Amino acid sequence: MPVTSWNIDSSHSSVLFIARHMVVARVHGRFERVSGVLRVDAERPTQGEVEVSAETASIYTGAPDRDTHLRSPDFLDAEAAPRLTFRSTNLEPTGGSGFRLLGELTIRNVTKPVVFEARHTATSKDPWGSTRLIYTAKGTINRSDYGIRWNKTLDNGGWLVGEKVDIELDIQALPAAS
Repeated sequence: MPVTSWNIDSSHSSVLFIARHMVVARVHGRFERVSGVLRVDAERPTQGEVEVSAETASIYTGAPDRDTHLRSPDFLDAEAAPRLTFRSTNLEPTGGSGFRLLGELTIRNVTKPVVFEARHTATSKDPWGSTRLIYTAKGTINRSDYGIRWNKTLDNGGWLVGEKVDIELDIQALPAAS
């Protein structure tokens, strides 16, 4: 099969993150508006190209005041940098359905190389007869690499917000319209 374009199904895909809060707790969040395209051969789904984008203003952690702060210039600066994007530069097979997804992540208009450990979890027909490619990917970034440095020192000497942020992608893609 030739390489074809597959659109990310935003209603069945997610870009999630986990950050440390007060040294030991973890805060989970997601971006509610995600889009992108995969260019792959359905017969060889661990090879190809990936582009994923999320609207920074769509960040959601379940705490409205925190979400407003995360949209501010202290963190994502959603007004000046309305999207975060990932574009792959290489895929390295790691065996079976696994692969290392290398690329460039742009947050706050700062672009840095990142690596995600990824897996093609399924190629499946949905109830409406469309073929879906399904993937997961996980990686960790340092938020200060992207200019996100806001923090507060705690009484115990730790930081309110951890530097490392875990990112998880759960992606379902449908064939792009011809």
